[in-house]
Amino acid sequence: MLRKIRLTLAVLCFATVTLLFLDFTGTLHTWLGWTAKIQFLPALLALNVGIVGFFVLVTLVFGRVYCSVICPLGVMQDIIAWMGKKQKKNRYCYSPAKSWLRYGALAVFVVAMIAGIGSLVALLAPYSSYGRIASNLFTPLYVWGNNLLAYFAERADSYAFYETEVWLKSLPTFLIALLSFIIIGVLAWRNGRTYCNTVCPVGTVLGLLARFSWLKPVIDTDKCVNCKLCTRNCKAACIDIAKHRIDYSRCVTCLDCISKCHKGAISYKHPTKKEATQPIINTSKISTDQINDTRRSFLTVATTIATTGILKAQEKKVDGGLAVIEDKKIPNRSTPIVPPGALSTRSFFQHCTACQLCVSTCPNGVLRPSTDLTKLMQPEMSYERGYCRPECTKCSEVCPAGAIHLISVAEKSATQIGHAVWVKENCVPLTDGVECGNCARHCPTGAIQMIHSIAANPESAKIPAINVERCIGCGACENLCPARPFSAIYVEGNEIHRMI
Repeated sequence: MLRKIRLTLAVLCFATVTLLFLDFTGTLHTWLGWTAKIQFLPALLALNVGIVGFFVLVTLVFGRVYCSVICPLGVMQDIIAWMGKKQKKNRYCYSPAKSWLRYGALAVFVVAMIAGIGSLVALLAPYSSYGRIASNLFTPLYVWGNNLLAYFAERADSYAFYETEVWLKSLPTFLIALLSFIIIGVLAWRNGRTYCNTVCPVGTVLGLLARFSWLKPVIDTDKCVNCKLCTRNCKAACIDIAKHRIDYSRCVTCLDCISKCHKGAISYKHPTKKEATQPIINTSKISTDQINDTRRSFLTVATTIATTGILKAQEKKVDGGLAVIEDKKIPNRSTPIVPPGALSTRSFFQHCTACQLCVSTCPNGVLRPSTDLTKLMQPEMSYERGYCRPECTKCSEVCPAGAIHLISVAEKSATQIGHAVWVKENCVPLTDGVECGNCARHCPTGAIQMIHSIAANPESAKIPAINVERCIGCGACENLCPARPFSAIYVEGNEIHRMI
C-alpha cells in the first residue's frame, strides 16, 4: 500500500512539473507553479526557510522521499529503470558506496555556489538538469504534436489549437541537455539510481540526514532466507543481503524491496536498538564484475554520443516580392540584459539555477540560454525574435529560485533594464535614403523621437533621438528595426536595474 501511494504521488509530481515546461501558453502556471517552487535547491536559493525546513524534517522522519516522489529527475530515472526491467528482471546487485565521488561532487558544488560559478551549479543541480532536458528535448516534441493537431483543426474550421514555432534557442545548452539525458538515461537503464547516489549534490545532502531517519526499511534476520530478491530489485544498490545491512544514506525509500520480499522479512518501521547496531561493512573492495559493468557503461555512452548528430532545418523567409529576408544577428552587448525583477545582473546570475522554466514560459521568444562560459545555460534577453512586452510578467511569476522577483505590470513598466543605443552606420534613412521611423512609432514609453539629421535643413533625412531617461530597455525598437543583419538601434543592458 505504501509503495502504491508513493508511486501515485511520484507520477502526479512528475507530470505537473513536466507540464510546466511543456506549456507554451503559460496558463498552467497559475495552478501548478507551486510545484517548481517546492524543489529543494530553488527553495534554498530563494531562502524559503519553510520549504527547506519541511524537507529536512520529512527526511529525518521518512528518509529520502523527496528523491523518490518530488524530484523530477529522480522520477525520470525510475521510469527509465522500469522500462529496463521489462527487458531483464531481478538485474540489480549490491555495490559499495562511492563516497569519494559523492562528497567530492558535493564539495565542488558548494565551492561553485560560493564562488558564483552559476554554470557549474546548473550542471550538477538535479532540478536544473531535468529542466534543460524537458525544455530542450521534450518541449519540441510536444509543440510538434500541437502543431499537427492545429493543422487538422484548421482544416475542420476549429480554433481549438494554434500553431507555434519550434526553434533552437541555444546549441550548447541543447547539446548539454542531450548529453545529460543520454548519460543519466544509460545509467538508469542499467543500474537504476547510480546518478543520484554518486553525483547529485541534493541526494548526498539528504542522504546524510536519511542516516538518522526515524522510519527505515529494516531486515528481519529471523525471516530472511537470503534469496536476494530485495538486492536484485534495489535500484539504489544499497542492500547487502549477505550481511543483512542497508545503506540508508543511499536508500531513496522507494519501498520496492518490501513488495518483492515474499517472506515479509523487510518492513518500513523504526528499527530497534539491536537492528540499529549492525556491523559496519568494509566497502574498500570492488569486484571485477562491477569494474566490467562500469567499463561497459562508459563504452555505451561514448558510442552513443559519437553516433549522435544534430540536423537543423532552416525555413527560408521571404518578403512580398519573394526576396530573401536576412535574419537578424545578435549585437555585441558589453552588459547582458536580464529580466525585470532580477534587480541586477550579479544578483540574477548568483541565484539562477538555469532550470529553463522562464525560457520555456516566455511568450515572446526573448529569453534564451546564454552561451557565455561564465554564465553558460543561464537565461539572458535578446530581441531578434520578439521584444519584452510591458504587460507581460510571466518570467517573474514562474521563477522558483528568487532570481527574478515577482513584479506587477506597473513596476515592470517603470523598471529600466537597459537603454537603447543608435548605430548611425546601420540606419536605413541614411544608408538607403528612405523614410523609416519604426523605432519611434513602436516605442511604448515615447523615448524615441525622429529629428532631422541636419538641424538647419528641413529636407534632410529624419533619424532617431533617444531619451535615455525614459527608455526601459524593452527592445521593441531593436526587434522592429528593418536594418539587416544588425539593427540600427539596439539595447545595452544595465548592471543594476533602476526605477524611472
